Amino acid sequence: MRQIATAIGIALLLATGVVDAADYKIGFVNTERLFREAAPAKRAQQRLEKEFSARDAEQQKLAKQVRDLQALLDRDGPTMGESERRNKERDLANLTRDFQRMQRENREDLNIRRNEELAGVQERANKVIQQIAEAEKFDLIIQDPVVYASPRIDITEKVIKALADK
Repeated sequence: MRQIATAIGIALLLATGVVDAADYKIGFVNTERLFREAAPAKRAQQRLEKEFSARDAEQQKLAKQVRDLQALLDRDGPTMGESERRNKERDLANLTRDFQRMQRENREDLNIRRNEELAGVQERANKVIQQIAEAEKFDLIIQDPVVYASPRIDITEKVIKALADK
């Protein structure tokens, strides 16, 4: 009997909470979509691509050298002299190590720059979200990660449009 009374009490409290929650205006912003579709995020992505294009080309050139040397060793290795084969294998090991180091450095530098760019976009987006919240009298605006947000409270499109205007 006590368990039933407790369950009814909890249900009443939850029902009361739902009724109270209806008095609040809540919004949701999909951060992933914002970073993918907002004009400042697209411009940041273009800046990163331009900034890293030369390094990508250099990395592709080194990758081709590694592939070509490996193909040469595979094709002609059995007929090469011992010292020549050893020298080519050493060259391949050095090129492979240089390539892996370059890949790692490029990836780390790109991640750092991407984080810097996204932090700037996030800062601008937070200002816009704040302005929308004040103008439209939101009580709460949440961002990712959330398990579920109704499309009815999703204001991501408003934020994307406001960012495009700036």
